[in-house]
Amino acid sequence: MKGIAWVDGLRRWGFRWLPSRCVLCGDRGAPSQDLCTGCRRDFTPNHRACTRCAIPLESGNGVCGPCLKRPPPYDAAWAPFVYAAPLDQLLTRFKFSGDLACGRVLAETMAAVPPGDRPEALVPVPLHRQRLRERGFNQSLELARHLGQTLGIPVLAGGLDRIRETPAQAGLAALARRRNLRGAFAPAAGLRWPAHVALVDDVMTTGSTLAACAGALRTAGVARVSAWALARAPRSGGPAPVPSPD
Repeated sequence: MKGIAWVDGLRRWGFRWLPSRCVLCGDRGAPSQDLCTGCRRDFTPNHRACTRCAIPLESGNGVCGPCLKRPPPYDAAWAPFVYAAPLDQLLTRFKFSGDLACGRVLAETMAAVPPGDRPEALVPVPLHRQRLRERGFNQSLELARHLGQTLGIPVLAGGLDRIRETPAQAGLAALARRRNLRGAFAPAAGLRWPAHVALVDDVMTTGSTLAACAGALRTAGVARVSAWALARAPRSGGPAPVPSPD
């Protein structure tokens, strides 16, 4: 993939005539995209999902049982893809290897299927300062910037602050994830918040991170909070639940 990164760098410096190459298979990409049509078809769309938490459902679109029992602090969720291969490969390269070409492909793919309900502003899920220094960039901010530019929605890059460094969420159960993030986020002081804000993250696993961020926005007086993510992980432990009526 080094050759693809080299060509991508030249195109960003102005060599637009160079052909695009798929970041997954290396074949010629779709017009003006670093992803070929075949690999794009391999992404699993999240067509049938809970309207409240975006969990994939077996059929229909409604509110899943867990959300009826315990509604999350965000009002609606949108995740256009299921977290599965080959999207997960691109996200891993983007998030942990700093492959910004993969990040741009993911952002473009996400922006190509926007939801109908548009917020007044986008707020990326923040990284703690230490994690940001280690990684060098915030993947959620990169996604939010592209979405904002494409959809014409302002991005409040510093809207939330991660005031407490927390252990990695990977491997933690849902309850442990919620406890891990308790009090981890705070809204920016003195910011005049719009009525409807959408949080932006890369992946929703249990939704705990977005829920903690939404709680912080609620304390700041935001009336409506949406949760946006590139992909949603299916609920573990069995098939996706059948939706309950709205």
